[in-house]
Amino acid sequence: MLTQKRLFYQYLAQTSPSPIELEIERAEGIYLYDRTGKSYVDLISGVAVNNVGHSHPAIIEAIQNQLKKHMHLMVYGEYIQSPQVQFAQALSENLPECLQSFYFVNSGSEAVEGAIKLAKRYTGRSEIIYMKNAYHGSTSGALSIMGGEEFRYAFRPLLPNTRQIAYNNLNDLDEISSQTACVILDPLQSEAGLHLPENDYLHLLRNRCTEKGVLLVFDEVQTGLGRTGSLFYFEQSATPDILVLAKALGGGMPLGAFISSKQIMDSLMSNPVLGHITTFGGHPVSCAAGLASLRIILAEKLHKSADEKGKLFAEKLSGHPKLKAIRQKGLFLACDLEDEETYWKLLKIFIHNGLVTDSFLFKLNSFRIAPPLNITYAQIEETAKLILKSLDEL
Repeated sequence: MLTQKRLFYQYLAQTSPSPIELEIERAEGIYLYDRTGKSYVDLISGVAVNNVGHSHPAIIEAIQNQLKKHMHLMVYGEYIQSPQVQFAQALSENLPECLQSFYFVNSGSEAVEGAIKLAKRYTGRSEIIYMKNAYHGSTSGALSIMGGEEFRYAFRPLLPNTRQIAYNNLNDLDEISSQTACVILDPLQSEAGLHLPENDYLHLLRNRCTEKGVLLVFDEVQTGLGRTGSLFYFEQSATPDILVLAKALGGGMPLGAFISSKQIMDSLMSNPVLGHITTFGGHPVSCAAGLASLRIILAEKLHKSADEKGKLFAEKLSGHPKLKAIRQKGLFLACDLEDEETYWKLLKIFIHNGLVTDSFLFKLNSFRIAPPLNITYAQIEETAKLILKSLDEL
């Protein structure tokens, strides 16, 4: 009989020549367990997905309860489905008046695609402005606004009429004009290695977009749902016209959404009708899981403790000679090493010592720390010791 590893390589499409190859059999809380029973601290939450940890009993219960009622019924938007309605209402209670209309989809890439279409449809313009070193997904439209040519060149031609500017560059705001449909960015640049806005950048960007009648789109796929010390990062900066969510939105199930005002969103209803459609978007099981996850975050105030927990990580790791810099916002940290080669050496040591992390797409000498938000302070202390031990072994 072929091993799972052999079957993995024989039948599953590969995304790189060297996958991590961990064979995980179960996961609970902040831990992953392989087939031998060895545990690994999940320092990336499945890449910003499992904000309340793995196998949370309240989420499992919500999924099981929904499974007893129904799964897929009809394409999105035709039937009134309680999980979608209840989840939208719960989210709306934590969002401003200009973000009260929800379009549920399946993933972050699809949510970005919907946001692009919405901006073009509402404004009647076609130019999309995006940021250098930005990542918004891998579908063709999202790839067109990818901030790194190394990921795009093999798939050209892409969407026309896109323009790249530099994050935090105030002079580049002059590129935004009355021809621009939208400016899209992750307000805290995640894949660039956790770059924070400077010099009131997001407010000035917001003002420029308003002045030119341009829609401002915030991609909070990684930063949403409590990761940065507030439920959404924009609460600490400026308010967008369109908000994009995914990853942690589904509580571990596949779910995305683009959110705007009813006035803007209603432009997808006509000329043409069905301006955006999806079969499985807002799947009832995913919405039930997402609602349960949101309730956990709010009830346990996980978004409010995220910054304190992140600061504890930074405090414990700071001063190690192998770390050249640490950037932190909420329970999201980027730790810079000397070079990319050092990162790959450290990754093997991390796995040996029971730690799972990864680098950033545009910062390959840096590793991320973004564990589930309900990691305890004692677990942070123990995890920091393992990180330091691994750094000492380099």
